Amino acid sequence: MNLPTRARMGAVELIAIGASAGGVDALLTLLADLPERWRLPMVVVLHLPEGHESRLPSVFAERMRMPVTEAQDKALVAPATLYFAPPGYHLSVESDRCFSLSCEPPVLFSRPSIDVLMTSAADAYGPALAGLILTGANEDGAQGLAQIHHAGGITAVQQPQDAQSPVMPIAALQAHRPDLMAPLPDLRDFLIRMDACHA
Repeated sequence: MNLPTRARMGAVELIAIGASAGGVDALLTLLADLPERWRLPMVVVLHLPEGHESRLPSVFAERMRMPVTEAQDKALVAPATLYFAPPGYHLSVESDRCFSLSCEPPVLFSRPSIDVLMTSAADAYGPALAGLILTGANEDGAQGLAQIHHAGGITAVQQPQDAQSPVMPIAALQAHRPDLMAPLPDLRDFLIRMDACHA
């Protein structure tokens, strides 16, 4: 696989990340203690049970230098911020770069759905979007990541052998060939290099 050029990485304006089973540990490995002066916004869909308040923002806020929050309906995507989709809602990105929450039926038994986030963000950002699929036990995110690829964005998948649950990475790899397939430490280095292209 050929890594994207510096010009392509420098064009990225948003990073979308999807994970399910094993996702908290994977995200901590990927995101905790990223470098200071981080520039890019990141938005994460992690499958969570409905009806429970998410502790993800507080858990990650303790381990990161950037603001960490749940995405709010109609809020503008801000730079250098980590967003989590709230449980029980689909999270979309509109053409004006604002978030939208909805209670439409689950997709692949999931709400929030990684496919919903990534497909909408691909429409809004086109080649200025990067998407990552991490560990998970269903096929949510495979089609969304393929949409990012078709829109000209950058795609990456956690190496299945490195994933606690390889079903989601395998499904993503079957849907299209990403720019990068790698274990978490290499994906982290890739994110850091991508953000550094905006210096």
